[in-house]
Amino acid sequence: MTNPNSDVSDWWSTSIIDMAPGQIRFRGHDIQDLIGNVTFPQMIWLMTRGDLPTPEQARLLECALVAAVDHGPQAPSIAAARMAVTCGLGLNGAMASAVNFLDDVHGGAGEQAVELYTWIDDAVQQGAGLQAATLEMIDRWQAERGKFIPGFGHRFHKPEDPRAPRLLQLVDEAANQGVVSGRFATIGRVLQTELNIRKGKPVPMNIDGATAVVYAELGFAGPLARGLFCLSRSVGVIAHAWEQMGQGGRNKGPTPPHYRWTYTGPNPIEDETVSKES
Repeated sequence: MTNPNSDVSDWWSTSIIDMAPGQIRFRGHDIQDLIGNVTFPQMIWLMTRGDLPTPEQARLLECALVAAVDHGPQAPSIAAARMAVTCGLGLNGAMASAVNFLDDVHGGAGEQAVELYTWIDDAVQQGAGLQAATLEMIDRWQAERGKFIPGFGHRFHKPEDPRAPRLLQLVDEAANQGVVSGRFATIGRVLQTELNIRKGKPVPMNIDGATAVVYAELGFAGPLARGLFCLSRSVGVIAHAWEQMGQGGRNKGPTPPHYRWTYTGPNPIEDETVSKES
């Protein structure tokens, strides 16, 4: 709670940047020392976490960011960006429109998966067996949040999302090198096994479940997992918005047949008042 007697300057205090004429420091590091010496993933880590990651940690973070940049024009965020351009918005407007779509349904599964993995991990740390903890937390999730388990299953990619196995492979390699613990990768795999059993058919881990493994292994909290997904998807957004600009911008072109709608409302209704007056 904010102290009512505190100065209004409390609202503007920050540990992220120290900026004055001729000086820019991020988390205590002079900008001129960071430029050319740290990668963009390292800079993301520094800004959100307060310290610099090791090169190996930054590489694993980068892999998750690369994996989720785009999923085609049918993805709501990408579709929104392209439509925004047809309405005359510039790249900044298209990106803002797209990011605003990345909420719980389209964009929140990674954050939710980190939360579920953490529930399971907390139970294990308190002494529960991994399988028992997984089963208990699946039941808890479905009771509290709904039947869908975030991070698993995909309507397009069957039998598996091609991004997930590769990310898990990279997590395994990082775990073998001591970069991460590997326990969240294990949790993800056990969770998939239990879902397969319950469903009676494969319920493969998808990109959200796999990136959630990476983010949990690296110690990013759930809300940051969603924020990182927004950063990642913004790359695809700007690419699609730029492409749409090159295709005529405001010219929407003909509507593809598979996008045409089917009217399901009432039949035409004669306005009796108008008929009687005429």
